[in-house]
Amino acid sequence: MDAIRTMLRKLRGDQRGATAIEYGLIAALIVIAMMTGLRAMGGGAGGMWTSINSDIANVM
Repeated sequence: MDAIRTMLRKLRGDQRGATAIEYGLIAALIVIAMMTGLRAMGGGAGGMWTSINSDIANVM
């Protein structure tokens, strides 16, 4: 029983895992924000390429 308590005390004092998890969460939030922004911009860019394509087809 003492070995388990000693191990739990060591784990409670170790902050490296918590820091890694925090960095992982921050990276995940950044990726989600980037995906949302790109999705919002993607619709406008798709319409632009459609317009260019139709203009080129009309010229030819």
